[in-house]
Amino acid sequence: MNPVDDLIEFLRFQSVSADRAYRAHVIECANWLEARFQKMGLSAHRFSTPGNPVVVACNERKAGRKTLLIYGHYDVQPPDPLDLWQSPPFEPVVKEGKIFGRGSTDNKGQILAHILGIESALAENHDLPLNLIVLVEGEEEIGSPNLESFLRENKHVLQADVVAVSDTGMVAPGVPTFTYGLRGILCFEIRLRGPAMDLHSGIFGGSVANPATELSRILAKLHDDDGRIAIKGFYDKVLPVEDWERKLWSALPYTERNWLETTGSPVLAGEKGFSFLERVWARPTAEVNGLAGGYQGEGSKTIIPGTAMAKISFRLVPRQDPFELKTSITDFLKQRCPKSVEMEIISQHEGKPYLVKPDSEFGNAAQEALRRTFDKPIAFIREGGSIPITQSFKEILGIDTLLLGLALPDAKVHSPNENFPIENLHAGIRLNRELLNQISQL
Repeated sequence: MNPVDDLIEFLRFQSVSADRAYRAHVIECANWLEARFQKMGLSAHRFSTPGNPVVVACNERKAGRKTLLIYGHYDVQPPDPLDLWQSPPFEPVVKEGKIFGRGSTDNKGQILAHILGIESALAENHDLPLNLIVLVEGEEEIGSPNLESFLRENKHVLQADVVAVSDTGMVAPGVPTFTYGLRGILCFEIRLRGPAMDLHSGIFGGSVANPATELSRILAKLHDDDGRIAIKGFYDKVLPVEDWERKLWSALPYTERNWLETTGSPVLAGEKGFSFLERVWARPTAEVNGLAGGYQGEGSKTIIPGTAMAKISFRLVPRQDPFELKTSITDFLKQRCPKSVEMEIISQHEGKPYLVKPDSEFGNAAQEALRRTFDKPIAFIREGGSIPITQSFKEILGIDTLLLGLALPDAKVHSPNENFPIENLHAGIRLNRELLNQISQL
């Protein structure tokens, strides 16, 4: 099979981790990966966890060689809303040089590029220039709740010198991009209960509280008029942006105009006093991810809903601790809940931010691999997204992570019509080969 056919086969697995209805598809995808690694000539095993399986593959460990751990994930986001997809999310299609399908960029296309690079090196040389561990998990999209314990339990077999991850982005097509920082994350679901059932808004309106209205009021208090998060002490540990970072970012091919074109938004918004790149790379945020309550169908239905729900997430920056902030956030929400409704707060996934100096020995090797692959100057960035396990690699295995993204700004990650350029699939294969060689020479 050629690389495109391989990716199409990989994308057909409906490996959604957030919805238990997809559980059988998740298991099938893990089995496919295990068999694929074994077919390549690697030793591969599928490990059970309290959640979804972790697939680990490795070559024969030889003394005196560097050891590289490559990480990725085979789980994907839910495909909703389905009506906005131009083609079925799990029936991948190729058009205009891109592969469209859920998970094409996040993360199946990027991790498969590494797998195919390893496969080509083995086919050509019958060996690799270093010791290799490939770890592909099935719960990244829900915060990797079981991977940290898996790392602790298998620390002895996962010892490596450095981790490489391609689950981040490029600033523009063909521009090699080295990501040295990620935001952390903290997610909640808020549920408000009012009357025991939906009530007639004419008969009862004005005498009982409306949970949807009260929830809207609470959410509106998360930010002040300047776009700052209004939770006391929220910014106390935020690490300021350094001058060398601002200088590097100012040279990037990002403008307010192309940022708006990518998002489809009419104007930029956010915390006052910061550029749009600082807002998404180096400042924390609070977002409403979902909001529900009352009648959602066509036409009107004049009710006071009995319940209302919101899903919210906080992106955190270096030095902010999700475990410390969880209490502050829940206290803030509870204090603003009126006695006329009952509040339930459900903590969901969380992860720490990550920041590393880009000029380490391994960082320089990765940069050389990027230069040889793309033959252009490297862009150095932070990213607004989260890969919570990167900090766990640091704390548990004691190693840094090299973030070598292949995603483009218009990849529509987490959105309908997610896509991955075929050119980047081939570039990722070349990048893997260069990375193996550069690290093996250290």
